[in-house]
Amino acid sequence: MSRKQFIESQGATCKNWNWSWSFINDAEKLIIFGAWDVNDDGNMTLIFSEDWEISPKGGKQPGYPQSREHIRLIEEEGYQLKTFPMEYMAASEEDGAPAKIKGFTPKLTEKTLVRIDNSWYASDETQGTRLPEEVDPKEVFKEGASKTVTVNQYERSAEARSKCLTHHGYKCAVCSFDFEETYGEIGKNYIHVHHIVPISEIRKEYELNPVTELVPVCPNCHAMIHITRPALSIQQLRQIIESRT
Repeated sequence: MSRKQFIESQGATCKNWNWSWSFINDAEKLIIFGAWDVNDDGNMTLIFSEDWEISPKGGKQPGYPQSREHIRLIEEEGYQLKTFPMEYMAASEEDGAPAKIKGFTPKLTEKTLVRIDNSWYASDETQGTRLPEEVDPKEVFKEGASKTVTVNQYERSAEARSKCLTHHGYKCAVCSFDFEETYGEIGKNYIHVHHIVPISEIRKEYELNPVTELVPVCPNCHAMIHITRPALSIQQLRQIIESRT
């Protein structure tokens, strides 16, 4: 079954089968989004972002206006959201597209729509399974050196952690929480260290700048940063907090 055949079997359609990643069934007030596996964290999947309006080559993405309207219909007109999984494959420069569909699973799952800053996520409203990345102060390894356990594990450098905290200090870069100020001696020098670019995405040994690529964050903020995939930026999470005060 092709993607077109699958979507049409759900009574949905789109403006163009080549570049559409969202589809509509007006009769049932249903919107269907294809959900890339690379944007899926287990319970939250990035399906639309305002950053996608312009392609990497600088042109307008033809599918953007249609998908933006589909997002509006979900938010304002009560349309139901469902998604189906798509397997990501990077396209070559000659293709002129940001990605190709390597494969898909012809199964729809009902989701709720969650907006974070300028991005929208399909959520199943359960707790995510992804854990924040943390530099383990007890291990001294080159950044990104891989060792095989049950899955590939990317080791963290204690020296990099130390240099990051020497420069940035021990206050959370998002919410300014200080463990020592709150808990006294037992909280002294305690903080998580966040990789601005997750090393699990780099997937190789590399040169790390601990001042520009690592930042201290409290465990709460660290968990919220990694609640989406791609992870939220420090500034995005800070804006979310500020918008609620």
